[in-house]
Amino acid sequence: MSIPAELRYNPSHEWVLLEGDIATVGISHHAQEELTDVVFVELPEVGKAVDKGDPTAVVESVKAASDIYAPAGGEIVEVNPDVEADPSLINTDPYGKGWIFKIQIKSMADIDEMLTAEAYAEHIS
Repeated sequence: MSIPAELRYNPSHEWVLLEGDIATVGISHHAQEELTDVVFVELPEVGKAVDKGDPTAVVESVKAASDIYAPAGGEIVEVNPDVEADPSLINTDPYGKGWIFKIQIKSMADIDEMLTAEAYAEHIS
C-alpha cells in the first residue's frame, strides 16, 4: 500500500501536501480502498472559513458516505472540479488527480500535529 513520505496524515485518513501556507487535501489510499468505488463528491465552497476538524467535504461510495475533515483551520481557496465530474479519480489516483480541496492554513501548528507517513502506517496496521 502506498503511503507517500512527503505527506502528513490525520487519523481520520485525510492527507496533506503543504506548499507554503497552502495545503492540498485528499484521502489516503487506505481510505479509498475501505470505501471501495467512490461515486459522488460534495466539495466545499471556495472562500469558506473552517476550523481544524470541521466536516468540510463528503465522499460517497457504493458502501458509505464519509465526511472529509479540515486538517487545519483556514480558508478554502480551491476545489478540484475533476473529482466532482469523475469521482473515481479518488480511487485511481488518491495522491494525485484525486485531491479534493486546498486550504490556506491559519496555523502551521495544526499541520505539525498530524501524523508522519511512518506513524500513519502504524495507525492503519
